[in-house]
Amino acid sequence: MKKLCIWLGIFVGSTAGGAIPLLWGSGFFSISSVLLSGVGGIAGLLLGYKMGSILEG
Repeated sequence: MKKLCIWLGIFVGSTAGGAIPLLWGSGFFSISSVLLSGVGGIAGLLLGYKMGSILEG
């Protein structure tokens, strides 16, 4: 269950992080989008790990 939560967190975090620059008009493959996608992936990994630990007990 923990692996599923981690992968789901990485997917959602990197997608959301990569889409944030679209709000101010940058492209999906801009430098800011790539950097924020990495930041979102790391944040998703950490949150997914914590969520998986909570769900496993």
